Amino acid sequence: MNDKPIYVTSPLLPSLDDFTSSLKEIWESKILTNNGSFHKKLETELATYLKVPYLCLFTNGTLPLITALQALRITGEVITTPFSFVATTHSLWWNGIKPVFVDIDPNTCNLNPEKIEAAITPRTTAIMPVHVYGKPCDTERIQEIADKYGLKVIYDAAHAFGVEVNGESILKTGDMSTLSFHATKVYNTLEGGALIVHDEQTKKRIDYLKNFGFANETEVVAPGINSKMDEVRAAFGLLNLKSVDQAIEARHQVAIKYRTALQDITGITFFDDMPNVRHNYSYFPIFVDEEKYGMTRDELYFKMKEQNVWGRRYFYPLISTFSTYRGLESARPENLPIATQMANKVICLPMHHALTPENIEKIISVIIKK
Repeated sequence: MNDKPIYVTSPLLPSLDDFTSSLKEIWESKILTNNGSFHKKLETELATYLKVPYLCLFTNGTLPLITALQALRITGEVITTPFSFVATTHSLWWNGIKPVFVDIDPNTCNLNPEKIEAAITPRTTAIMPVHVYGKPCDTERIQEIADKYGLKVIYDAAHAFGVEVNGESILKTGDMSTLSFHATKVYNTLEGGALIVHDEQTKKRIDYLKNFGFANETEVVAPGINSKMDEVRAAFGLLNLKSVDQAIEARHQVAIKYRTALQDITGITFFDDMPNVRHNYSYFPIFVDEEKYGMTRDELYFKMKEQNVWGRRYFYPLISTFSTYRGLESARPENLPIATQMANKVICLPMHHALTPENIEKIISVIIKK
């Protein structure tokens, strides 16, 4: 057995020499945080790259979710998905908001718009969908429902860096969208995140909220928190922005190889690219049909681990099964049959820019050779 593990992801890293050069600039300036030059430049360059009007940087990907809910003054109940990373729902809990789980579409693993209206109550104030695996939600249908009932829409776009539909950024939909720049993401700033907004006034309010509410040296205009990105991570992010397109294309080539090799394997299914979408290939989930494949998902998962292939069961278990949420009526498994089914079938294969042909061959061979 090859002793070197093949992990589900590998961080995009800039040249160490280039990063050291940036660090020297920071050391010379002695400005480590508080909206320094690297921070300002990264906000501008990311907004340009992502084709969005206004972007606010954060120190991680969870705080933009928490702040978006504060900025839009969301209360009561918010409709969301159980098929996501826990930060999605935790952001609601931290704001004293009740999550209402709705089932997903098996063709995308995204929130199913046709299930939303039945979950709306007089206490519902917003919808928080997730672009799962970077696959765009049905934003038009979700917006129709939101407009009909006077609801806000906040997209958790943690997986959707650079994703576009018909040449338009998916981040421009809804009232706000959030990004994660965690080390495991397609684009990273070590830890980090962003909140996408549509107008200058809202950006100014967000910038207050993420800096204790300070408008100037002596005036505090909101009960803000401290969630600013520092100069070191901003410098790191500026360098990574130069190579992210190359990394996305490398991921694309991995996806092509996976699809070609696995397309005729009975009991293994996966998602194809969506038409008119610029994907970022952040994940490559496969779904294991135990009866057709002859092995359960977990049997394959642990077999992969024995061969030092470290996939991940994203997203298993469902958020709705965790102790904080499982007592909710909407969390009952009978209300979430598709999400439960998909969570019990999924394995995300290793997917990153640094996978070698030998890595890919080994991963595929473990799945094919039962």
